[in-house]
Amino acid sequence: MIASDHLMIAPIVIPFFAGALTLLYDERQRRAKLGIGLASCVALLIVGVELLNRTKGNGAGGGEISFYLLGDWTAPFGIVLTLDRLAATMLLLAALVALPALIYAAAGWHKQGQHFHALFQFLLMGLNGAFLTGDLFNLFVFFEVLLAASYGLVLHGSGPARVRGGLHYIAVNLAASLLFLLGVSLIYGVTGTLNMAHLAKLVPVLPEVDRPLFRLGAGLLGLAFLVKAGVWPLGFWLPSAYMAAAAPVAAVFAMLTKVGVYVILRLSMLTLAQGTAGEMATGIATGGIAPAGTTAQILVAAGMATVVFGVLGVLASQGLGRMTAHLVLVSSGTLVTMTGLALLGGGAAMLGGALYYLVASTIAIAALFLLIEPMSREEGSIAALLALTADAYGIEQPEDDATPEMGLAIPGTLTVLGLVFGACVMVLAGLPPLPGFIGKVAMLRALIGSGAVPAALGWGVVALLLLAGFATLIGLARIGIQTFWASEGAVPKVLALEIAPVIALVLGLGVMTVKGQDTLRFMEDTAQSLLTPSIYADGVLSAPSVEQETPKE
Repeated sequence: MIASDHLMIAPIVIPFFAGALTLLYDERQRRAKLGIGLASCVALLIVGVELLNRTKGNGAGGGEISFYLLGDWTAPFGIVLTLDRLAATMLLLAALVALPALIYAAAGWHKQGQHFHALFQFLLMGLNGAFLTGDLFNLFVFFEVLLAASYGLVLHGSGPARVRGGLHYIAVNLAASLLFLLGVSLIYGVTGTLNMAHLAKLVPVLPEVDRPLFRLGAGLLGLAFLVKAGVWPLGFWLPSAYMAAAAPVAAVFAMLTKVGVYVILRLSMLTLAQGTAGEMATGIATGGIAPAGTTAQILVAAGMATVVFGVLGVLASQGLGRMTAHLVLVSSGTLVTMTGLALLGGGAAMLGGALYYLVASTIAIAALFLLIEPMSREEGSIAALLALTADAYGIEQPEDDATPEMGLAIPGTLTVLGLVFGACVMVLAGLPPLPGFIGKVAMLRALIGSGAVPAALGWGVVALLLLAGFATLIGLARIGIQTFWASEGAVPKVLALEIAPVIALVLGLGVMTVKGQDTLRFMEDTAQSLLTPSIYADGVLSAPSVEQETPKE
């Protein structure tokens, strides 16, 4: 095995060692920690691009699939990491969000609590591991790693509001972890395996006597990830927790709900998508007590309810923080709905549009979280803002941390803020020509033209998504008017260190627009491979070990 073959494990190893290394530094050496963290995020971005290129391929099977057998044990007996187009996309998306968030934190946010950089890196380790793992046990391990790190990050900065929202977040996610563990235990007790590819082969031929216990385990596992995805009514905790988190933390948390969506999408496609024979349980995604069609209907109903709940929250919110948190629910609900419709036969075009929307909405929401503080700043200096924030949250600032990181204040502050805010509004409201519009058009066009989805249901989803876009436009436009037109206060001072990450995220959305056709085609190919689960399952189970690949002399 050559050195480049080990690149696949780099997204897990890089943040692990970076996080461990930052723990060796004293809290007074934050610049050294920041340098390590930035180097890690840049490396993850480079690795993410390379891994994505490896999955493109030219085959009809939806691109190349790579495998990494830890301990050189073949699946399903050993631990396997699997890289396909979906996993590579999520890895790159996590790096694209993490790097700007960490640069933004350098403006002073990383000083408001201990071990920020270590927790940040361990969160990335858990995220990347969850996207790469090919078995449920290690999915649980990485899930717990990212949750443990997120518990510290959500409380970063202390203060009554943050502690209240953080404790709700911790309590709900601990309960979800318990459900996850119980579900995994039951599934292993029935099937004797936790390898996802192996489960895809075993579930269709599972003896009838074992199905009830398997369905119970699948149901518990599904509930855990529906909680993480913020699906109604299990997502009541999300707006308060995300709104109370520090801005760079909330930006990275925009990825956390996508972990739940990713697992629901991955496991439901493996066990319920076309090409899987036999009567299925309701599915690992939602807990399965009925055929696959019922699972799809449950996902659609839950996703649509989540969109409605998110839209009502957007219209009722008076501040950008709470409104952005509800937009997370709108994005998550849309993706869960499309997953259910794909199971009903919506096709690769519709699911590809949903994946395109996933990337665009995540980047736009992360940018909005980073804009909350600069747009609500009425004082003339960042020092006054941080002092006000510290007082509101009960943060005691040490003398050496009384002033934020120095940086260059940008000219034309309101103009720059208005432009990047407007771009985020256009993406989330689905206005042309930005990626939100392209993704929604791709989803709706495929949905309307699909004969597999009942007409009434299809048009209902179309109406709901259009209504959600209109409500998003109203809510965010109201915030924009209050901030840029109705405000009579002094022009806020915003550092280049704060606005540059937001501009970078918006430029990323611009690249998605310019390369819209190529990106959408890539997402449709990704969707096609997901809808053909035999590609993943057969590939994992037939992956050869290094010893098998090496010819004997």
